[in-house]
Amino acid sequence: MTDKVPAAREDLAIVLGGEAGQGIQTIEFLLARVLKRSGYHVFSTKEYMSRIRGGSNSILIRVSTERVNATVDRIDILMPLDARSLDRLSGRITPHTVIIGDRRKLATDRPVVDAPTLSMAEDIGDRIFENTVAVGVLSGVLDADEETLIATVRQFFAEKDEAVIDRNVEAARVGYGRGRDLREEGSVSVGVARTQEAAEEPLINGAEAVAFGAIAGGCNFVSSYPMSPSTAVLINMAARDETFGIIVEQAEDEIAAVNMAVGAWYAGARAMVTTSGGGVALMGEGVSLAGMLETPLVIHLAQRPGPATGLPTRTEQGDLELALYSGHGEFPRIVYAPGTTEEAFTLVQRAFNEADRCQVPVFILTDQYFMDSYYNIAALPVENVSIRKYFIQTASGYRRYAVTESGISPRGIPGFGDGLVTADSDEHDESGHITEDMGIRTTMVNKRLRKMEAVIEGSFPPLLAGPQNFENLVVTWGSTYPIVSEAFRRTAPGKTAHMHLGQVFPLPPEARDYLGRAGKIRVVENNATSQLGRLLKLHGEVMPADPLLKYNGLPFSVEEVSAALVKWDGG
Repeated sequence: MTDKVPAAREDLAIVLGGEAGQGIQTIEFLLARVLKRSGYHVFSTKEYMSRIRGGSNSILIRVSTERVNATVDRIDILMPLDARSLDRLSGRITPHTVIIGDRRKLATDRPVVDAPTLSMAEDIGDRIFENTVAVGVLSGVLDADEETLIATVRQFFAEKDEAVIDRNVEAARVGYGRGRDLREEGSVSVGVARTQEAAEEPLINGAEAVAFGAIAGGCNFVSSYPMSPSTAVLINMAARDETFGIIVEQAEDEIAAVNMAVGAWYAGARAMVTTSGGGVALMGEGVSLAGMLETPLVIHLAQRPGPATGLPTRTEQGDLELALYSGHGEFPRIVYAPGTTEEAFTLVQRAFNEADRCQVPVFILTDQYFMDSYYNIAALPVENVSIRKYFIQTASGYRRYAVTESGISPRGIPGFGDGLVTADSDEHDESGHITEDMGIRTTMVNKRLRKMEAVIEGSFPPLLAGPQNFENLVVTWGSTYPIVSEAFRRTAPGKTAHMHLGQVFPLPPEARDYLGRAGKIRVVENNATSQLGRLLKLHGEVMPADPLLKYNGLPFSVEEVSAALVKWDGG
């Protein structure tokens, strides 16, 4: 018999593995919701190969008494649905890992708590029900509410015929009974507390947060060519298009998508494109067009490992410099990189206001790990939502590119007023007419660049955690934020503080202050060349020390960062 999970543990890491096509994502969807609705704080994320069949996929679900929103290496309970996933996850298995599975299928020397999911599914009528049996087993082991399990299964399969629904309900009940027996026999011990508060909270992932933020920002036009992991935002907005009056356009390619968005802003809409790195590579000319036209533009870039197709279903933070330098020529831009779903909601809705106010492209950087990770939250910060529109009603003699002290010209909309709203990709004068006058060229370049001062004045400040009199500073951006935050809570470094940049470019004034006070600066990021480190050197005028980098397609774990923090704080 394997060792029990310690009864006092109030944070369990549960991993399920199986082949692509075995319904691993269905298990994640159902189990995360059953556990959350039963009153547990939940975090879930997935790792999957870019294959419809044959790949080895896994999901991690953390169940905790406290809020959790980061991935860990530790496995407390492992349920492998095939022998291959057991081998692939072997490096994370410890003597305290409880393996629950079908002994007949696994053929391993490791101790296994028997839960014959395949034979139970076959008894119900088809091995296809094995994933639902697995959901039931783990729900029983974790003492989830049985009726909540059944209701969630019914809801998930509601569009199937009644016979399919009934079979899946039976599979869930049979699995639940086996899991309950294992818990009552003492084969598995669980010490996680349930709360009504968690049961009533929303469970949300990064893709939903981006979509909701766009809606809160007044987005009424979204164009995209499908590309993982960004497509989920397009799907979420398409599901709500009639409710919120959004035009959702699946374009023929990324070039068309960005040009549609530029045209939509010109016509008075609030538009967004959602894509990944390869899509932004194709959109470069459209980004530059927005820079010349001084048209607002919001681009959601969900990163994945490159170059080229790279690892299309894995995660990386390799496109920061793509966002910084996309589009030929020189013109201002803003780059946001949310670290939590709450921050994503805030920054995406903010992106529309700032793009409108400063008439610049705004990039929102996420990644596959962020997009696909779920956790429950108290609420989205809707109290701070405000849709601010900055266009004017034009008068006769209106000059679209009037030179102003701030560099921001009054923006008119065609048909709204008596003025002529001109747009051209060539250099132009204040009225928007093409020119090759060298003096006007210099004036217009300077006018566009002056807008950066307004961008900086409206910066989104960084978050700082740890001692105010810090000696060392760890800097994060995007999805590494909650992972590093949990590592800080675990290690409680005495001389090190943590700064998270939700706005990566331009660097907020507060960030410059924190950087200037630090003795040693270290960056944690999911890429090979420390792209943020180079940005801090170039724009923050500091020299980061040895960074913590990871670029194998997987996110950092809390354990990896904790080990680095202990080392850094001591040195």
